[in-house]
Order: sequence, then structure tokens, then C-alpha cells
Amino acid sequence: MAEFGFGQKTGQIMQMAYVVEDIRAAMNWWIMDAKTGPWFLLESFTGPDQIYRGEQSQADVAIAMSFAGHMNIELIQPKDDFPSVYKETIDTRGYGFHHVGIAVDDTLAESRAYQARGFAEAFSADVGGGRVRYMDDGKTEPGFIELIPGVPEMDEAFTRFYLASQNWNGEDPIREF
Repeated sequence: MAEFGFGQKTGQIMQMAYVVEDIRAAMNWWIMDAKTGPWFLLESFTGPDQIYRGEQSQADVAIAMSFAGHMNIELIQPKDDFPSVYKETIDTRGYGFHHVGIAVDDTLAESRAYQARGFAEAFSADVGGGRVRYMDDGKTEPGFIELIPGVPEMDEAFTRFYLASQNWNGEDPIREF
């Protein structure tokens, strides 16, 4: 079991993610009302080699991340109408909670273990030195499970976001990813 630089061990939930209609308005709510920040914003992400429900995908999303304590909060705004796990959620239940993210040592092995328990791999893409995989149990609630690769590149990014959130004083609330 590996450990990220901010103390998170693989095999544990480290992220809560939400699909939002307007990423800047959503960040503003988290900044002003939940006192969470700073936010790291990536205006456009298509991810190389996206596979959605077994087919190549080219969906584009804006992503923002911050930390509330040791929990990573991710906001995702779809930027087009291409099929995706994000558009699927919006079309099925609307905006709001989307997935929990679990850091794992081997996303392929974990995906196979979930599939053996009846889950389907709804989405995968190369991200930050590994491949994320979204698992779907066939129910619409509460959401997907994202398997996040516990690789050095992901550790660096999440640790950087976490350290920025410690003792954040409200200045420079939105930063580049």
C-alpha cells in the first residue's frame, strides 16, 4: 500500500467529485461559502485515449481541484455534448455528486476485481502517468467509483494542491492547474 505525500494511502477514498453547470460559479460557492481553496483550474481536458462505454470518446471538460482537509474536491464541467460519464450523469440525474475517487496501486487489477463483483468499466483515460478508470455498478446512486493510479505524477499533483490548501488565507483563490 503506497502513500501519497499528503498522507493519503492507496486503497482509501481520497476524492469527492461533482459535475457542475458553471465551474467558475461552483468554485465561487466553495470559496465564499465553504471556505475551501485555492482552486486549481484546467480550462480544457480531453485526456488521451478516452474510452467511454467501450468506444473512443473525445469529450472535453473543465476541471477544478482543491482540498477540504485531507479530502480532494473535484469539480467537472462538460464543455460539449459528446457522450461521457459526465453527460450521462447530468442526463440521468442532473448536476451534483458524480463519483468518489479511490487511489489504488494498479487500476487495471482493481478494475478487474470490481468487474468480477458485477461492476462495468464505464470510462478510462490516461491521466498524469497512469490510467484512471470509472466503475459503474449499474445503479444511478450514489455515483461512480474512480480508480486513481497511485503513481508519482498523481502524487505530485495532489500533494501540491493539498499543500496549497494548508493555511490558505483566501488570496489567489483560482490558479492554473
